[in-house]
Amino acid sequence: MVDIARITEVVEPEVQALGFDLVRVRVYGKSEVGDDEIALQIMAENPKTGQLVLDDCAALSRRISDKFDELEEAGETLIEEAYRLEVSSPGIDRPLTRPSDFANWTGHEAKITLSEPIEGNRKGLHGDLAGLEGDTVQFDDRKSGRVSFPLDHIVSARLILTDKLIAATRPIETDGADEILEEQED
Repeated sequence: MVDIARITEVVEPEVQALGFDLVRVRVYGKSEVGDDEIALQIMAENPKTGQLVLDDCAALSRRISDKFDELEEAGETLIEEAYRLEVSSPGIDRPLTRPSDFANWTGHEAKITLSEPIEGNRKGLHGDLAGLEGDTVQFDDRKSGRVSFPLDHIVSARLILTDKLIAATRPIETDGADEILEEQED
């Protein structure tokens, strides 16, 4: 069994040391990734851009691997079985995992799965984020209208790719794009 809370406790300072914010720590089982090993996903973002570029992902991956190795040498193994470390940016249709996500993306379309049913015994919602009041999410569901639910009832939530979201998202990092295009033309 993998202790996500302990991994998060170890990973978050490493993420912050590089000036990034931790978005999510998740372990995918072998059947979920279709492989012989599990996958440890670390999702982070640069708070200035909302993204990580490839060099950021590589730097963070090295830092996390080094920290895990250091802990293992000291006698603490965070993941007992073989695993693959995946460090990534949240992307434009990002998961919503922190209270700030629900506030920052108010007005955007999202899909949310709840642990407790609301409005006619529904756990799956699709609509627009309408805000965050304390620890309560306000949501304009397409079927139920305005609903409210506590953050801790959310199993999963993610933004839906729309023209509005594309317009609101900062452009991705384009440094080096010209060199890539030139290589492809050769």
